[in-house]
Amino acid sequence: MTWKMNRRQFLATSGAALGSLVVVACGAGGGGGAAQPSSTGTVPPEARNRTRVVFWSAWGGKNGEALQTLVNKFNKSQSDIFVENQYQGTYEELAQKLATAMAAKQVPDLVVLSEVTWNKFYLNQTLEPLDDYFKQQQLDRDDYVDPLINEGTRQGKTWWVPFARSTPLFYYNRDLFKKAGLPDKAPETWDEVLEAAKELKASAGVKKPYAFTTAKNYNAWHFQGNEWQWGGNYSDKELNILIDKERSLEAGEWVRKFIHDEGLGYMAEDQSVDFANGICAMTQQSTGSLGEILETAKFEVGTAFLPKHEHFGCPTGGSGLSIIAASSSDRKQAAFEFIKFLAQPENVVFWSQQSGYMPVTESARESSQMQEYFKQNPQFKVAVDQLPKTQPQDTARLFIPNGDQTIGEALEKIFVRNTPAEQAFKDAAQRLARDAEDVKQQIQEVGL
Repeated sequence: MTWKMNRRQFLATSGAALGSLVVVACGAGGGGGAAQPSSTGTVPPEARNRTRVVFWSAWGGKNGEALQTLVNKFNKSQSDIFVENQYQGTYEELAQKLATAMAAKQVPDLVVLSEVTWNKFYLNQTLEPLDDYFKQQQLDRDDYVDPLINEGTRQGKTWWVPFARSTPLFYYNRDLFKKAGLPDKAPETWDEVLEAAKELKASAGVKKPYAFTTAKNYNAWHFQGNEWQWGGNYSDKELNILIDKERSLEAGEWVRKFIHDEGLGYMAEDQSVDFANGICAMTQQSTGSLGEILETAKFEVGTAFLPKHEHFGCPTGGSGLSIIAASSSDRKQAAFEFIKFLAQPENVVFWSQQSGYMPVTESARESSQMQEYFKQNPQFKVAVDQLPKTQPQDTARLFIPNGDQTIGEALEKIFVRNTPAEQAFKDAAQRLARDAEDVKQQIQEVGL
């Protein structure tokens, strides 16, 4: 395998955190040469003659248990391949470890990458194109839900397969809404959110009715919808920065006044925890958090489309699966066998029901098991119904090194320090514009 990236390119596209890890690993690992499959972990004696697939995943807790159930099921279903699931922490932690592994030339075979991090590894040409595998192993690519599989396609090739895909949802505490004398339905606009928050504070005793969240918990992903709802953008497709323009500033100022002038919101370290414990009455969180919220909350949980302002706006999110190009041929074939297994309708249904992530194939979504589940658990169907109204995220968050955190830190200044949006977003725009330069060149070379 000939490496397609050099150190300068990886530093440029993977950001300071990933870049520093690459430098350390390069210093320790020496010169070039082909990458070797990762050899960490253990294989049970009965599986030692199988082709081993090292699979790096990003879930602990309930979702991690559900994923391990699928891995175990696959390993028991045949005798040729053994998938070893290795939990690597958050999406960002996994990406950092993957950068280190690539620099040390000890790579996993199959990885979970978020809707942000996969783009960086694509630009560095370290992912395997998957279209030939679809044909060879007779997996129907068209069964994947169009907006989701299309997001993983660049230059007519598929690099990233949907798995744990989500949209943000509006969550509300139906019991507190009832206590406040509010209708048993979610606010449809941000002006209605404002009025509901006032009633929740005055009549239900909720001190801070709405929870926003931190950069670490992807506030830039959640605020992407606000940008579009107000008619703004973080950037255009060519990475021209727009976050400091009029409509973006209006979106930021609305939130600042809601939190600091009206006293109706705050920044939670983890909005899921606060919401499930009744500390706030409304929040925005991923579909993928729905399972744990429903399991934890002691009240009736409502979910709905995101509120709109002048427009409706909602991004997709979550993660998918990619095969590392530097892995050996037999391991890549085996890794795709596991992808094919995960795409079987009963496995998509199981994962979706256990986690709250959307069913990523049409066959699973339309199955009798999933349709019955939607009837019994209407909260889960909201994301599926909202999906046709979503759109791909702005390139500033997807491609600029640390773009997500740059935007997120600007939002934290608004949420916590009462910094005017003009100041917070101007500072962010300058950083984003500077950090976009190297990426623009790579996008021209590799293509989108």
